[in-house]
Amino acid sequence: PPPLPKKQLQRAESLPEPGAAQHRRGHNLPRAGSSPHGAPVPHEGGASSSLPGAGAAWAPRKLLSKWSSLGEAESCSCSAPSPAAFGMADGQLGQLLEGTAGLWQVVLRCQEATLGRLSAGMLQELLGQEEQQQLLGAQLAGKGWAALSILQPEPCCQSRDAWYFPVGITLGHTQLVLAAKVPKPCCSSLGMQSSLGVHCNIQRRIGLFTACLPPQLRLPGSAGQQSQAPPGGEPAPLASQPALQVLISPEVPHQTLAGFVKGSQSLHRSSPGHYERLACLLLLQVCMGLEHLRVQNVVQGDLCPENLLLVQCPRPPRSQQGKEVPPGLSLPRLLIGSFLKAQGKRKPCAGSQEEAEGCAASPCPDELNVGMLIYHILHVDTSLEDALGFRSHRPPDIPSLSIYSSGLRRLAALLLHADPCQRVSIEQARSILQVLLWGPRQELFARSKKSLRLLGSWVQAKRALLLLHLAEDWAGGKGSPGLEEWLCCQYFKEVTEHSLYQATQALYA
Repeated sequence: PPPLPKKQLQRAESLPEPGAAQHRRGHNLPRAGSSPHGAPVPHEGGASSSLPGAGAAWAPRKLLSKWSSLGEAESCSCSAPSPAAFGMADGQLGQLLEGTAGLWQVVLRCQEATLGRLSAGMLQELLGQEEQQQLLGAQLAGKGWAALSILQPEPCCQSRDAWYFPVGITLGHTQLVLAAKVPKPCCSSLGMQSSLGVHCNIQRRIGLFTACLPPQLRLPGSAGQQSQAPPGGEPAPLASQPALQVLISPEVPHQTLAGFVKGSQSLHRSSPGHYERLACLLLLQVCMGLEHLRVQNVVQGDLCPENLLLVQCPRPPRSQQGKEVPPGLSLPRLLIGSFLKAQGKRKPCAGSQEEAEGCAASPCPDELNVGMLIYHILHVDTSLEDALGFRSHRPPDIPSLSIYSSGLRRLAALLLHADPCQRVSIEQARSILQVLLWGPRQELFARSKKSLRLLGSWVQAKRALLLLHLAEDWAGGKGSPGLEEWLCCQYFKEVTEHSLYQATQALYA
């Protein structure tokens, strides 16, 4: 019989069609930076478990797209874009791996970029949408009290320089609560707050107008005094007062730092470790706010506990969701709300008692103020003269109650050094507080001598463990990250082995 025709064998395609490849890339596994959920950062160690290999395969796509857009919107404040992504074609990824950087450098750069996007998303959750703030400002323009509803006649918070009243405003179908800040007599003008930029620890302004106060608003005593109304007496109406500047802020303070410290003495005794960690986190926020003001050429007008405002975060931290949390245990957001225009560089004093006496007539240097805040928050009663060692050779002692006590004692001594040239700056104080909170601890140097290489490796390892920890708890549905998680991400996003070397030298000297 004649031979059979040869079969035409077609080679199987090893790669999908371009359309299919794009379809696949739309269903990639989410990256750690694309998840809006995370977990509380461990206080002493790193992540306690490893990330399941397929734990994120069922993640909804909308979370990835939402957080990708957040990263793009905040690109000016984040790290550089990731050099690689999970959906990158293998050909492109192979080119990266063949380059001089190699696999390890590609992974490190991806981690830095992801941490930057995570930090930007957390900050937006804390501060709210910028578009909403702009809409509120436009709605308040030219209307004053007519655009607002009085929610309660008494102040919700009273600082040394202002009263704060909760007021309501309707935006679309949503009722929002804002704060109306009414300055006390002889206090600084509120107009300066319009040019300070947006910062987590600076009081924001979305409206400013001059008008008489509505007759419904009442103060607990006569104007200009901080005393409470007498028992059985009626608060004094303010309708007869002259027109005043009124600032509208999106953050409604519930108390001052002075009130928090006064009400936390029992917590300090019963849970010293938890309270002194809160103290470090509050002091860290003060330093971050002061750094921002220096860039704006503005100084804190009166940096005292009575002028530092505390605002409840929009949601409790993830470890506290679904639980009844006492008010003193949760971390509030701290706001600086009193400002003065900087009058050039302050000349350093000679380190004599004249510096302490001069602080009574003009604002003290920020370093002295923060040093005194440490004593105040830790319930150690002292004066500036005593803290500087002018009345005795030794400053007042801070008792050792927790793992944070010795570090806070050391930081207070560095900030309140009698010689101004020997004091650490606010930037250095911020770095020292971050080391106190998230390491490295001194035991890291017990087996290996401190070096830039050791510190660089520590940063890389902790950064990777932090991202794993956030991803694991997001996959477990433990809720959204809070203020402490954002502060931790900010630290590991910006820290370098050089800044760590300087901070640990000062802290563990």
